[in-house]
Amino acid sequence: MDDVRRFAEDLRGRWHRAVVGQQLLIDRMLVAIATGGHVLLEGVPGTAKTLAVKALARCLGLPFGRIQLTPDLLPADLLGTSIWHPATGEFKVRKGPVFTTFLLADEINRAPARTQSALLEAMEERQITLEGERQVLPTEFTVFATRNPLEHEGTYPLPEAQLDRFAMMLQVPYPSEEAERDLLVRVDAGFDPRELEALALGPGEGVPTVKAVRAAVAQVSVASDVMTFLLQLIRRTRGDSRILLGASPRAATVLLRCAKAQAALSGRRYVTPDDVVALAPDVLRHRLVLHGETELAGMTVDDVVAELTAAIPIPR
Repeated sequence: MDDVRRFAEDLRGRWHRAVVGQQLLIDRMLVAIATGGHVLLEGVPGTAKTLAVKALARCLGLPFGRIQLTPDLLPADLLGTSIWHPATGEFKVRKGPVFTTFLLADEINRAPARTQSALLEAMEERQITLEGERQVLPTEFTVFATRNPLEHEGTYPLPEAQLDRFAMMLQVPYPSEEAERDLLVRVDAGFDPRELEALALGPGEGVPTVKAVRAAVAQVSVASDVMTFLLQLIRRTRGDSRILLGASPRAATVLLRCAKAQAALSGRRYVTPDDVVALAPDVLRHRLVLHGETELAGMTVDDVVAELTAAIPIPR
C-alpha cells in the first residue's frame, strides 16, 4: 500500500504542474482510475475540466481522445463506420474517437439519446459492436463526460440507465482566490495549457502501473460493521419519503469499490466509515431523484445524503 500511496502522491505532484488548485477533483479522479469507474464532471465553462482530464492522461502515459457532442452527432461519428475503398474493392472499418483509453465526452447532454446510448456498451462492457463485429477496448478505458449545469436550451436529459454507469459525478467549482492568483502568475510567466509537452507530465520512474494499483485495491479489507454501515446508507435511500428514486445495487458496489480505492490511495489496507461518508455524495449525487416537494424546500441530494449518513450509528 505504500507503493500505491507513492503512486498517488507522485501523480498529484505532476498533475498540479498543469492544473492549479482543485485538490478534491484530482483525489476523486484517482479513485476513479483505481476502480475503473467513469466520471461525470459538472461545472461552468472555464474551470479546467478538459485540462484536468488531458493532464491526467499525460501523467499516466495513456492515449487521450476528445469529442465535442452536438445535437446533430450520430452514433457512427462516435463509434466509427465502414468505408468503401474502390481500389481494393472492399469495405474497411474507420474507427471513431471511442477507440482510445481516456475519452473526454464534452457536453454530453447536447447529444441526442441514440448517440448517448451508443456509449452504454462501451462504458459497461469495455467493448463496442461495429458493423456486427465485437471490438474490444483497453482495460483502462475510461469515459470522462462534462456538462454545464446552467445551460438547458438545446440539451437532452441523460437517461437514468446511462447516469447509473458513471461511478461518480464530480462538481468542479471555481478555484479559491489563492489558487486563481497562482494561475494568473503562471499565465503571466508564459504558461499555456495548450502546450502540455513543456511541463514534462509523463509517468514517473518506479511508480506502480494502473493495473498494479487496481490489484492492490482488490486486497483492501472491509470489516463487517463498515459493510453494514454502507449497506444501511444505500437501503435508507429507497425508503426515505424525500426520495423518489433510491440508489441501485450497482450504486452499493460502486461505493464499496471507491471506498476501498480511497483507503489504498491513502496507504491503508482497510476501509473506514470516513471513507464511505466522504465518497457517498459523489457516488449518489447523480443517482438519487428527489421528490418535487423536497427540491422546492431547497434541499439537494447532498443535503439528503448528509442527513441520512448522520442518522446511522458510526461503527467504532
